[in-house]
Amino acid sequence: MHDALREGFALLAANRLNDASECCRRLLKAKPDLVEAHFLVGLIALEMKQTWAAVSAFGSVTKLKPDHGAAWAQMAKLFMSAGQPNRADLALENAIRHEDGNPVVHDLIGTVYAMLGEQQEALRWYGKAVDKEPRQVAFLVNHANSQMYLGNLRQAEEEIRKVLALQPANPNAHWLLSGVWKAVNRDHADQLSELAARPGISPQASAFLNYALGKELEDLEDWEQAFEAFARGAAARRRTVEFDEALEIGMYDALDRIYTTDWLERQPSGHPDASPIFVVGQPRTGTTLVERIITSHAEVHSAGELRQFGTSIRRLINYREPSRFSARLVEEAARLHGEALGNAYMLTTKKVRGNLPRFVDKLPSNFLYVPLILKALPNARIVHVKRNPMDASFASYKQLFADAYPHSYDQEEMARHHARYRRLMALWNERFPGRFFEVAYEDVARDLEPSARKLIAYLGLPWDDACLRFHSQEGAVMTASTVQVREPAHTRSIGRWRRYARQLEPMRKTLEAHGVDLGE
Repeated sequence: MHDALREGFALLAANRLNDASECCRRLLKAKPDLVEAHFLVGLIALEMKQTWAAVSAFGSVTKLKPDHGAAWAQMAKLFMSAGQPNRADLALENAIRHEDGNPVVHDLIGTVYAMLGEQQEALRWYGKAVDKEPRQVAFLVNHANSQMYLGNLRQAEEEIRKVLALQPANPNAHWLLSGVWKAVNRDHADQLSELAARPGISPQASAFLNYALGKELEDLEDWEQAFEAFARGAAARRRTVEFDEALEIGMYDALDRIYTTDWLERQPSGHPDASPIFVVGQPRTGTTLVERIITSHAEVHSAGELRQFGTSIRRLINYREPSRFSARLVEEAARLHGEALGNAYMLTTKKVRGNLPRFVDKLPSNFLYVPLILKALPNARIVHVKRNPMDASFASYKQLFADAYPHSYDQEEMARHHARYRRLMALWNERFPGRFFEVAYEDVARDLEPSARKLIAYLGLPWDDACLRFHSQEGAVMTASTVQVREPAHTRSIGRWRRYARQLEPMRKTLEAHGVDLGE
């Protein structure tokens, strides 16, 4: 029995997933209560991207062995990925209670905390894993990534160098390394190009290497080759993500149908706290720049990109749909009591919102929840950052995201999503006039001071000259803009898409076909 189990794990390690599955079938037929066989089934399902089969298998493990910390940790991660925080909370609690010093469990717990937006706690658990196994590449990569999110760039680079000393071809480490500096020569780009051209490279590795290569070639102003790398990276990444566009369309239709002016007027008062400031929009549109301007103010704390508002909704409605976003999420959220939602948000942000009078929650996708924020936190402020549609869409297309924005790896899918977003924000403007502040990235980049003064005035804060020195601010930048926001405002990115006008023709035509004005 033990020999057969070892064989099953060896087959999984060799990526012979069908053979590993058959091995498990034989094992469980002979001994249905064999805990590690059920665990192996879960690991195989993870590799095959069969989320609910994995949940079922790890659930079988915890029923047979309730103190199996690794199975609980795997389920916590799966439930967070599926947008089911109530079930994730329970699994995470059990994973922590039953962890037995296994660094794999420490690393998984760190990942769950990162998904919850609790980056300091994530760093602590990743650190535990690294302390136990300081030469384990996967642990070092996660720890370095967490260091980058928290703005600890020097420590992040040191760990990335350790990874590359252990595993010189590690794609994730090369991608992280390209993000902590601006390329000044082709040395690393040439290495990336060689690695990306290896035969039989996996889609995941190809995505890491080509996005890193594209970024460095842009640094070197080799525009033609940069776009080719981005396109290869996007195509590779698209093969590894699931994007259900029909589901997204259904959700936007439900937002349009339900969240009317009359709907908001019928709502009872929410939580009265005026400390939250939400910065919303699309990723890579200047939301981090605007957030840094605001949080340079002496009275405002940067809480980072928090998932707590959406997570609070999912907890309160006990959301169990297989997709993170759906029409059902929208429909059930509309029935929540505003004060309960506001209370839940303020409670779950308590540890991260600092000790200053105000704090910024800078998760771009909170634009979906504008009416719910107005309902739950009527005294909060909302800032919507706009950017030229082509620059915004291309900026997302050329960025490798972790587990968000699956629409961004195909030009036409990206454009259709952007058109939906713009229509929705126009709808919120029409239905809730004056309830949020809009600022154009281009205005901030071209003429910082008047834009910053209008922004700070909207927030009801006295002017602070430090808001013009945002690039000197210390602290975390939990976004892909980690390096860029540590320099003064500039206009280099305005109109950058035009360098790739020929290659981006599918994106441009799709935006225009959906009525998007490209001149903004």
